[in-house]
Amino acid sequence: MEAFFSSQFFLILQFSFEGKTEYLLITKETMLTLREQLRCEQMKWPEISEVEKIVPFPDGCSGQRLRRKDIPLLIESIKKWYPDISVGGASCYLTPEFYESQATLEGEQDKSLFVLMIWKSEELIGFISWDWEEAPETLYARFGVVSPTSRSAGIGTFGMQFGEALGRLVGAGFIYSMCTLKIPHMQSAFERSGYKLLGFAPGYDREVVSPGVVKRVFEAYYAKILVPLDELHVPDKKNLTPQTLALFKTLFPEFISE
Repeated sequence: MEAFFSSQFFLILQFSFEGKTEYLLITKETMLTLREQLRCEQMKWPEISEVEKIVPFPDGCSGQRLRRKDIPLLIESIKKWYPDISVGGASCYLTPEFYESQATLEGEQDKSLFVLMIWKSEELIGFISWDWEEAPETLYARFGVVSPTSRSAGIGTFGMQFGEALGRLVGAGFIYSMCTLKIPHMQSAFERSGYKLLGFAPGYDREVVSPGVVKRVFEAYYAKILVPLDELHVPDKKNLTPQTLALFKTLFPEFISE
């Protein structure tokens, strides 16, 4: 079998079957779906009730996996709560196809993206999503938003603690995220939950910074180690440049002896 023709939209495969030359057209959407299925063949997320035993929901709140019927509600809520992501890396969260192809939906096959919907009574007040990275066994706290009316209710801190428990249950050794610098709530949530600020990514993403104006933005890089420290290989000081060593000492003084 060989690729006869390919483009950014589709791939045509040429192969022989019973002495005849045959052709198979695979669209971009089909390729993405197949890739996701292969990537997540062994993926199995824990039930929310398992995580809730470790990290209970805030009073009056409950959570569930994203349901297919709630995709339109989630998209409209994100547009209302955080309109600045109409461009950039998180803009995919505004399209139904993104959830249908990549997210784990209630009652359907587990995929690499886990979406937690947070409710207060019948009202959706926030969501958080995590992406499982199979090869490094790492959990990426990819994107989440809390309703502006609930941002002082501790939902952000709960989300960070829930993500840590989720990561430990799936065997992750590391959890990390990029955090906006436009509002302080998520920064506070990471810091209260014991995540370490490792640095800043200048121009990492694009956002609407004022009506009609799109710019690249700074984001903070937070992370937390989920394995015992003796499982980490500490770099030899002689392999670090002076600038790298100085930063390493600042961030991880427990690993560097004078």
